[in-house]
Amino acid sequence: MLLRGLRWGLAGALVAWTLIRLLGLDRGWPLVPLFAFTPWVAAFALAVAIVAAVLRWRVFALVAGGCAIVLAVAIAPRVIPNRALEDAPGVRLRVLSANVAGETATGDDLRALIRRYRPDVLSVLELPPEVVRAYDAAGIGELLPHQVLEPRPGFTGTGLYSRIPLRAAPKPDTLFSIASASVAPEGAAPLELYAVHARAPTSPDRTAQWRSDLRALPPSGNGGLRILAGDFNATLDHHEFRRLLARGYRDAAEQAGNGVQMTWSVKRSFPPATVAIDHVLADRRVHVASTRIVTIPGSDHRGVLAELVLPRDTDRGGG
Repeated sequence: MLLRGLRWGLAGALVAWTLIRLLGLDRGWPLVPLFAFTPWVAAFALAVAIVAAVLRWRVFALVAGGCAIVLAVAIAPRVIPNRALEDAPGVRLRVLSANVAGETATGDDLRALIRRYRPDVLSVLELPPEVVRAYDAAGIGELLPHQVLEPRPGFTGTGLYSRIPLRAAPKPDTLFSIASASVAPEGAAPLELYAVHARAPTSPDRTAQWRSDLRALPPSGNGGLRILAGDFNATLDHHEFRRLLARGYRDAAEQAGNGVQMTWSVKRSFPPATVAIDHVLADRRVHVASTRIVTIPGSDHRGVLAELVLPRDTDRGGG
């Protein structure tokens, strides 16, 4: 009797999770942090369905299997690359989002990483003043000489390092400082870049602030192009993050078929506790050639490197 009760309690939990995800009802704490783990729940539901089928718990197997299928359908676009965009004409721009976790001792390692992956723009999160000084000493400015920086104590600062000239642009009103800049790559339409760090939704108050931060981010598609790169503390299974995408953006990793590659935390654990909360979001007119997950020296986050294809600027003779 106890086993039967546990079995149907689990079935009810899987059905509830699936309905909340399908209907976008993850609107508050603790649902917001929990639903970051939806890919793992989908895998768990599939495993449960297989075990139930072996044990001939037919109805239970059907319920768990149905939940696994519905969740898999929601996740599937993240692993199916949009091949039509890979060879799109335009101007290439490589953007690397890196949460450096305020680590001052890895300047030389970051310099080596920049040499290896050759980003045109580096979006840095958790950037305190002492890290800026460490990067200056390590010669980061020799590789990426143009900078718009918003260093802050602790983990609230952000910055943009670029090989292309930057001009500071108005920034949205968020809890953590957001470095923002306009840039005009040769031959491409001008655009704005934002180094984004939203607060982690780890309590009711912080979840409200997280939602406010995401809603404060500017839309794209109305006139100029925008690219948001950083630690959103959000995944594609969050209604609020999908709402942001609906305001004119695509998730680069999802477009490239890498949307289930996890970025935090790098620590191994069981059960798995890794989630995909670091992103590069690009205007829908920007194509995605490729993305990859990059190890960031000294950080508990992995970075996202996206090779984007910007539309040409015919007004400036770029066509």
